[in-house]
Amino acid sequence: METYIREALFILFQFCFLIQLYFLVTNQSRLTRYKPSETLPEASVPISVIISARNEANNLRENLPAILEQNYPDFEVVVINDCSYDSSDEVLEELNKAYPRLKIVTITEHDRFKTGKKFALTLGIKAAKNEHLLFTDADCIPASDNWITYMASSFNNPVQIVLGYSPYKKTRNFLNPFIRFETIKTAINYLSSAVNGDAYMGIGRNLAYTKTLFFGAKGFAAHMHVISGDDDLFVNQNATVDNTAIEINAEAFTYTDAKTTLKSLFRQKKRHFGVGKLYKKRHRRMLSIDAVSGFLFYILLTLCLVFNFEPLLALGLFMFRLIFQLIIYSKLFKRLDGKDLLWYLPFFDAVYYIYLNTFGLIGTFIKTTQWK
Repeated sequence: METYIREALFILFQFCFLIQLYFLVTNQSRLTRYKPSETLPEASVPISVIISARNEANNLRENLPAILEQNYPDFEVVVINDCSYDSSDEVLEELNKAYPRLKIVTITEHDRFKTGKKFALTLGIKAAKNEHLLFTDADCIPASDNWITYMASSFNNPVQIVLGYSPYKKTRNFLNPFIRFETIKTAINYLSSAVNGDAYMGIGRNLAYTKTLFFGAKGFAAHMHVISGDDDLFVNQNATVDNTAIEINAEAFTYTDAKTTLKSLFRQKKRHFGVGKLYKKRHRRMLSIDAVSGFLFYILLTLCLVFNFEPLLALGLFMFRLIFQLIIYSKLFKRLDGKDLLWYLPFFDAVYYIYLNTFGLIGTFIKTTQWK
């Protein structure tokens, strides 16, 4: 390789190193200074928990009681049975007999009108009797019976959006460690941005906002044509410096099962990444710079080592960044239930940036046609 090409690549490697360091210092480190409430707050406002479910009979039977039995004085649970053809209706009827606070909204399939999750959630929101709405999925279970209490306590004037966290359960499946790692990295990014006053996304497995905000923004009308995005696109378009808070007390988590096959993971991530192109320009730019610089950092590091161009300096920069990551991530991974994943950091971090760029391209060019 020509000397001037190697010098140019090494300069680019240093530039990517500085960009990555910038994101660590200015964005992700902010979350380390955020202190979640350590004592159980008092009940604040009436809450409507909303769950859209399509063919989720088993999950409803297993997880819904833990939501219906929350330690909170004033709440209802609205479940939208969205065109299910399994035994969901029977399960919900049985649960309704035992739990009067359960409200069921049923949608039936129409030959000429295909519904999606956003349509189902809109009906659920309209059916909810309370102003403050808390969202999760049928395959999620709260970490404690104080989940609603912690999420609801963050609502105060002028807060209208509360971003929660939903980790995946730990299993021995070969995909599980990386899925959990990616989830934590994603959470660090979006929660840190919210702490910085620039929230760009939330996750529907654990998200709260007000009915006034929803109808004031005309619901999902701006992106109803997109299958996904009921959570992150809504937050991206409606979050402001003042109206958004986060809640990451361990008792406020909601847990779910991670995908167990590459095929199911591919289908899920293709759907998720497909909405990123609709984010605000500054958020698309920020996420793209982080993803591309991280990817190039590892590619150029490899080239420096393979072609023996300043290998010691290249390794030194890599180690400096890794040590800085460990300083920041050791606290955050522990707080977000991923302490065991720190051992995988040097390998998973490289895979993470390859994964980001791969699915970013797939999401840009391949359209998803169904949410479930």
